[in-house]
Amino acid sequence: MAEKAWAYYSSAADDEITNRENHAAYHRSSATALGKLGHPDGELNLTRAAAKHGLIQMIPTLASCSFDEIVNGAQPGQIQFYQLYVNKDRAVTKRLVQHAQNRGIKGLFITVDAPQLGRREKDMRMKFEAVDPSEVRKTGSEAVDRSQGAARAISSFIDPALNWDDLNWFKSITNMPLILKGVQCWEDALEAYDRGLAGVVLSNHGGRQLDFARSGIEVLVEVVDKLREKRGLSFPNEKFQLFVDGGVRRATDVLKAIALGATAVGVGRPFLYAYSSYGPEGIEKALQILHDEFEMNMRLLGAKTIKDVVPSMVDASNIHTHIVSVPGDQLYDSNYESLQRATLREIKTKL
Repeated sequence: MAEKAWAYYSSAADDEITNRENHAAYHRSSATALGKLGHPDGELNLTRAAAKHGLIQMIPTLASCSFDEIVNGAQPGQIQFYQLYVNKDRAVTKRLVQHAQNRGIKGLFITVDAPQLGRREKDMRMKFEAVDPSEVRKTGSEAVDRSQGAARAISSFIDPALNWDDLNWFKSITNMPLILKGVQCWEDALEAYDRGLAGVVLSNHGGRQLDFARSGIEVLVEVVDKLREKRGLSFPNEKFQLFVDGGVRRATDVLKAIALGATAVGVGRPFLYAYSSYGPEGIEKALQILHDEFEMNMRLLGAKTIKDVVPSMVDASNIHTHIVSVPGDQLYDSNYESLQRATLREIKTKL
């Protein structure tokens, strides 16, 4: 994998505490951009694999491939969602949303945790030299600062003033189900429900925004409890769906989220790493591993179907305890690459 691709994909906010917490949180219970940084076919690798394995692909605003390339690459009947960064120019946002609806996109995921992109220091040390994503080129990229990595170079158009009042405008321009992506507390999930949205993604943006933010799986436990208390809801719930992303690496992670009330989970970095390093064969292998794990784990749980995966199968009593004894994860630790520390320059003597 190219060094710049690794820096962008693996980087997270500040000291990357939240990035590691996303993964660790699953041990306390028993739509990714710039695809061409890692492989010339970019997000089309995910489109093809999703079609073959019956998965839903979320198309990012900042995809390396154009939106139409990705939709055209889908098979008939293949379900795709669209992840939206809201542009300061609402005419641009309206064009994107209505074009997505016209092309058959089944859900609009409005990103609400990125009024600006976080300080991702691995990425910031790399000068961004790749071609700008399609939507950035359309809105003009002449004034883009390329000296501080990919995230800073491609995000200047995002509207930091996005707020709850904008939801009525979104409802007026599209009939697609609206889901808020990046909700991090039960109060916002409750507000989204009361405003008639289709669901929320409980997420801290893969640990790439506010460092020390809680993991999606931890917030899930709180949201399910509070929405049951406040509105009498039970989960999973078809009318208001809870999605979780961040830190998902194994089928056991997915099953924990489902048991705790999630409709589905999002998986990003593992697939990016797979196709960046090994191409289409890599993502095929990654999905086969997940499939095999699902089959084995559901048998061991005694669950014939996903509906048979229930809360009593998970002990989440320690989910809110951030200092707890868990077995070391040597596989994760051996692959985690920390920020490079400063070194002293060696001065050769003249003797």
